[in-house]
Amino acid sequence: MNILLLGSGGREHAFAWKIKQSPLCKQLFIAPGNAGTASLGKNIALDIMDNAAIHDFVVENRIDMVVVGPEAPLVNGVWNYLRKMRSTSHVSVIGPSMQGARLEGSKSYAKKFMQEFGIPTAGYREFYSTRAKAAINFIKKKAVPPIVLKADGLAAGKGVVISPNKEEAIAEIQAMLGGKFGEAGRKVVIEEFLSGIEFSVFVLTDGRSYKILPVAKDYKRVGEGDTGLNTGGMGAVSPPPFVDAALMQKVEERIIRPTIRGLQERGIHYHGFIFLGLILVGGEPYVIEYNCRMGDPETEAVLPRMKTDIVELFAAVKEGRLDKIKMEEDERPTATVVLTSGGYPGKYEKGKPIAGLDKVKGSIVFHAGTKISGEKILTNGGRVIAITSFAKTFKEALKKSNKNAEVIEFEGKNYRKDIGFDL
Repeated sequence: MNILLLGSGGREHAFAWKIKQSPLCKQLFIAPGNAGTASLGKNIALDIMDNAAIHDFVVENRIDMVVVGPEAPLVNGVWNYLRKMRSTSHVSVIGPSMQGARLEGSKSYAKKFMQEFGIPTAGYREFYSTRAKAAINFIKKKAVPPIVLKADGLAAGKGVVISPNKEEAIAEIQAMLGGKFGEAGRKVVIEEFLSGIEFSVFVLTDGRSYKILPVAKDYKRVGEGDTGLNTGGMGAVSPPPFVDAALMQKVEERIIRPTIRGLQERGIHYHGFIFLGLILVGGEPYVIEYNCRMGDPETEAVLPRMKTDIVELFAAVKEGRLDKIKMEEDERPTATVVLTSGGYPGKYEKGKPIAGLDKVKGSIVFHAGTKISGEKILTNGGRVIAITSFAKTFKEALKKSNKNAEVIEFEGKNYRKDIGFDL
């Protein structure tokens, strides 16, 4: 079949790498893709937020399946648009409807959903920009530091702030409700702080049945020892050793099944991934957030461990027979290390030549923020390269990834050498 993959990051390179391995894939297009995806399919200059343009490309190129990598096109309703058009209503779209994507697109909506279906999560209150004084009074009188503040809408991964005291929380919520995140911050959720260890669970569902993918844990802080600013992700480990069968049984019974049931009861069409950002508190799992797509860089650690044909899985989602597919995974753990541009997650420069990619041995290299210019590969984003390795233990895998991180060179290169330090 002809497949169109939307996105340009490390997650999308990992998807392209996995999709290309399937005998079911006849031709692969990636929009807009990066220097890594260019070797696996055809990169297309297509605006992934333009539903009409996506539709036209799908029709003209006889696309059978659209795989959506990032959240923005899903929140923008790409599934709904392709489904309603007669010429593309038959096309399989791996990703939820706009209504399903609200689980990520609105923190407030997600909290109400969890509350309604008895899914364990932190307590919260929500405030609109028109009620800034009420939000400040709530922080002064009732909030207990540290205080979690979340912009309701999509804010490019920067909409969550944990303030250590009330003074900083008040200043931050004034900035949020005052337009710091634009429309995304028109409403803010103030959430109870949960102390524990975080991990990521990924579910692929056809809206009725589901499959649980390999579990992972990512590392957001830019500095070693989990210090410094939050990023899109500096690395990941799969599986985290503390996630055992007993914990996953709790996750499945208390979180996954009620989530699927909630989607069904609300009549929400969901053909895609549910990313559960979880935290383990006193031996019990709680939901920090839902995402309507796979995580990044967790995808680069998770997909290599999947033995099952991913296109076969996607076809089963479309046909409603996901429960008939057997999931197989590699028992060996993986460790992923992300190389970033100097200055990231703050200001950074693009266009730096990348060298040493041909010297990598024993690891898988996934491109994120890269582009091709003539015969050179240049940096083109904050997160540039993700390096994934297998080994008998995640610590050995990390050594491999770190060793190969040394041989790749570009000006300003930065990476964390301590991924998995807390495990």
